[in-house]
Amino acid sequence: MNPRRASIVVAGAALCLAMSFAATNLHGPVFIAGLEQKALAARDAAGGKGVKLAFKDRYGWMTRHPVLSGGQKLDAATRTRVAAQVSRIPGIGGVRWEREGVGVPVATLHCQDDVERILETRTIRFSEASARIDPASEKLLDEVARALRPCVGSIIAVIGHTDAGGNQQVNLALSLARANAVRWALIGRGIPADGLRAAGVGSKQPIAGLDPRDPANRRIEFSVISPAPIKPTPIDTPGPG
Repeated sequence: MNPRRASIVVAGAALCLAMSFAATNLHGPVFIAGLEQKALAARDAAGGKGVKLAFKDRYGWMTRHPVLSGGQKLDAATRTRVAAQVSRIPGIGGVRWEREGVGVPVATLHCQDDVERILETRTIRFSEASARIDPASEKLLDEVARALRPCVGSIIAVIGHTDAGGNQQVNLALSLARANAVRWALIGRGIPADGLRAAGVGSKQPIAGLDPRDPANRRIEFSVISPAPIKPTPIDTPGPG
C-alpha cells in the first residue's frame, strides 16, 4: 500500500475511534442524569428522603448500578422499599446499600494489588503506533489474567494511557484501541466479557513526577471498581449502620 494512503487510513481509523469515544462521553452523562432524576423521584415516593444515590463509583466512573447511602433513621422495611423502587426503573442495572465489607470476598481485596505488582517492572507492549499487542507480552497477559481471575464478578476497568507527544485526538483513540485489545486478550484467557470495561484517557493522566512526554506514560492500568456480593442479588439491603 502507498505510504501516504496508509497514513490516511490509520488517521481515519483513529479519528473514528476518537469520535466514538467522544459520543460516549457526550451521551453517557445525559443518560445517567436521566436515571438519577427518575431514581430520586422513586426514592421520595417510597418515603426515602435523606437517602443518597451515587451514580459514580469511587473512581468517578458513571454507573447504572447506584449505591445507596444514608437514611440510618429509616426502618428496614422503608430501606427495602426504597431499593426496590429504584431497582425497577428501566435502565437501572441493580442497586446496593453502601456498607464497608458487606459481601466482598477476601480474595477480591488483593486482586488489584497482585496485578499492580506484576506490572511494576514490566509493561504490556504494542507495535509502534498500533493497537496490536507485541507477541513478547503474551506471557505477561497470561499472568495478568491469572491475577484477575479472583476478581470475576467485579467490574474490571482496563485503562489505556499515552504520553503527551503527537496529536491528542489520535492519542485518545490509540489509548482506547489498546485498552480494547487488552480487554479482548483477557476475554480470550477466560475473563468474562461482561465484567470488563475498556477506556482510553490519552495523555490526561501522566504518572506522578514524570514529564508528560516521557514514554513511560504509555501504559495499561487496571482498576477493580465494583466488587460484587458473594451471592449477587438485584437488591442488597443490609440493616442501618
